Amino acid sequence: MNLVDVIEMYIKALLDESMDNVIQLRRNELAQYFGCAPSQINYVIQTRFNPQRGYITESQRGGGGYIRLIRLDLDNMEKILSAFEQLEEEVSQRQAQDFLCWLREQGLIDNREAQMMAAVVAREVLDVPAATRRKLRYRILWAMIEAIIKEG
Repeated sequence: MNLVDVIEMYIKALLDESMDNVIQLRRNELAQYFGCAPSQINYVIQTRFNPQRGYITESQRGGGGYIRLIRLDLDNMEKILSAFEQLEEEVSQRQAQDFLCWLREQGLIDNREAQMMAAVVAREVLDVPAATRRKLRYRILWAMIEAIIKEG
């Protein structure tokens, strides 16, 4: 078994022990514990703990920096991600409304959240050229999706 696998197993064991599927790690401490470079820890986090594998990663760099790993609810995450993947990287207002309606119908968001999300990605709010607006709408929707999955 290589070091990357060992680090992954260690982190997963920490997540298993966590009551809320959230852990906070210090990159340098972990690197010191395993006798490797901090970049090796970064590699493990980026390749083994990403949204496609059911994790959200938050990090803060600097002296007091940390990495927070959140294990997601896979049922909700898979539903949301598979629906979101149907959208292109440019989303029209109609596509966004349809997607938000689907999220609401699935019980993944409530009416109030759907209305707020729709307001944020509305054509009138995103006052930029059409092609830019569709790309920006996609990025905003993705950020909101990540927030939903984290809270789910």
